[in-house]
Amino acid sequence: MPILADCHMHTHHSGDSDAPMEAMIIRAMELGLKHICFTEHQDFDFVYETDEPQDIFITDTDAYQKELREMQTKYGDRLAIRFGIELGLQTHITEQLNDYSSAYDFDFIIGSSHLCNHKDPYLKSFFMDRDEQEAYHEYFDYIRECISSFSNFDVYGHLDYVLRYGPTKNAGFCYQEYKDAIDAILRSLIERGKGIELNTSGYSYALGEPHPCREILLRYRELGGEILTIGSDSHDPSRIASDFNRAASLLTDCGFRHYCVFEHRRPVFYPF
Repeated sequence: MPILADCHMHTHHSGDSDAPMEAMIIRAMELGLKHICFTEHQDFDFVYETDEPQDIFITDTDAYQKELREMQTKYGDRLAIRFGIELGLQTHITEQLNDYSSAYDFDFIIGSSHLCNHKDPYLKSFFMDRDEQEAYHEYFDYIRECISSFSNFDVYGHLDYVLRYGPTKNAGFCYQEYKDAIDAILRSLIERGKGIELNTSGYSYALGEPHPCREILLRYRELGGEILTIGSDSHDPSRIASDFNRAASLLTDCGFRHYCVFEHRRPVFYPF
C-alpha cells in the first residue's frame, strides 16, 4: 500500500463513534500504517434538528488528549500517533475557534464545514424547495466565507462534503458550474500555505470518488497545490485506510507525487 498514513480518524471521544482508541491503533498497525492522526470532532454552536444529544459534536479535549498521550507512551515505538482535531468552521464563531485552536498543542487541525449558514446539509430540509445546484452554490460560497474569516487550520477537509447528501448526490455535479467559488477557495488556501485533504469516505457514500472529486483535485494541482493529506474519516477500526489504493492511483493520475503528514502543525512530505 503506497499510502502509510491515515490522517482523519475518530474514536469514542467523538459523539458519532463508539470506537476504542486502542482498537483503532491496533488495527492501524495490523494494516502496516506508519502514521495516524486522530481528529475528533469539535463543532461549536452546532444546529441540532434531530433527537440526537445536543453535545454530540463536542469533544472533551482534555480527556481526549490524556488518553492519546497514554497511547503514545504504549505504542509510540511502533506507530507515530498524532494529536489532531476536526474543527467545524462557522463565520460567527471565529473568536471561539481562534481561542480553542491556540489552547492546545495540536499536531494537525482540519477545518471542515458541517453546517452552512446555520443549516445542516445532512438534513433533507437543506435542499427543500430549491434545486440541488442552488444548495451546492450556497455551500461552496459559505466555505469561501469561512476560510476568509478563520485561518488557524492546516488543511480543508472533505471540500465537497455537501455532495454526500444531495438528492442526486454527485450524479449531476460539474466543477465548471461552481468554478468561481471553488477556484477562489483553492487559490486562497494555496496563497496562505494551507492544504486540502483527500477523504476516502466518498467511496463509502456511493459517490464513486473521494472528497473532493477528481475534477477538484486536478484543479488544485493545476493551481500549484502541493499540501495534501489522506484520511479515511473512519469512525470504527474496519474503515481505517479504506480505499487507500484507489486514492493513490487517482492522485498519481492527477499529477501528485507525495502526500503529507503533519507534526507540530508542520507538513512532512512522503512519496507514493
